[in-house]
Amino acid sequence: MNIEVFILGTGGMMPLPGRGLTSVLVRREGELFLFDCGEATQIAFRRLGLRWKKISHIFISHTHADHVTGLPGMLSLSAQVERDEPLHVYGPPRVRAYIEQSLRTLDIYINYEIIIHETFDSGVLVAGDGYEVHACRLRHSKPCLGYTLVESDRPGVFHPESAAELGVPRGPLWGRLQGGASVTLEDGRVIESAQVMGDPRPGRKFAFITDTAMVGGLDRFVADADLMICEGMFSQDLRDSARDKKHLTARQAGALARVAGVRRMGLIHYSPRYTERDLKQLLREARREFSGSFLTRDLQELSIPFRD
Repeated sequence: MNIEVFILGTGGMMPLPGRGLTSVLVRREGELFLFDCGEATQIAFRRLGLRWKKISHIFISHTHADHVTGLPGMLSLSAQVERDEPLHVYGPPRVRAYIEQSLRTLDIYINYEIIIHETFDSGVLVAGDGYEVHACRLRHSKPCLGYTLVESDRPGVFHPESAAELGVPRGPLWGRLQGGASVTLEDGRVIESAQVMGDPRPGRKFAFITDTAMVGGLDRFVADADLMICEGMFSQDLRDSARDKKHLTARQAGALARVAGVRRMGLIHYSPRYTERDLKQLLREARREFSGSFLTRDLQELSIPFRD
């Protein structure tokens, strides 16, 4: 089953008609992961027909308004349905204060457990069933994190002809071999899983990087991602402004994708100074460095298939 990626908002600083603030949803085997929650996230959920009840984890890059102003509404929305599982929210310092003060000041009704995890350390945040979510320190005007969702390697392809040649009878023993166990035949021979299985196949990787100047090690963090959603807030002629405000230009985002060996890179978090026509300039600059660059659009649906 493909990993599905939904672009809920692509804007930075302020929402525009047709351009909500930055937010991306990832669906993997029915579990939903929300990365940032800018203004109008709820509207995008409604328009895409997504089920917010299934959100298990929310990852906030930092507490600037254009990345969190949709969060109180999403928390309130989740209370409109019965929910048995807790909601985990991750982010750098001040995420807890923002959430708790919003709930208290707005008197938001919550009927489920919200578990807030504040951190500014790089490393594994979530170890789930067949995947991990990692965080990486970025360099912005306040503590900011980038994230990757990384799947575990999958078993190799099972070769039934090899099992038959080795005398393994069809049935439960085949299943045990596919699960990685060894089996003992009636004649006493031990057949190892590796004798009938191909090499392990790499899992998939999704990266979410926004609001940062270039920082050492970022290429290693996103290396080999199947899809990276990365800010490209400024064109190259405004690179001095991007440096001062600690943002990436579109060309820098493309260079990062190229050096890191990313398969596809979608630009996001556009400055409101860029009209739809102007966005083509950002794309051209990114593609000078990395041909696999594209512009993300609000309500866009993407997928990450299994690797061969």
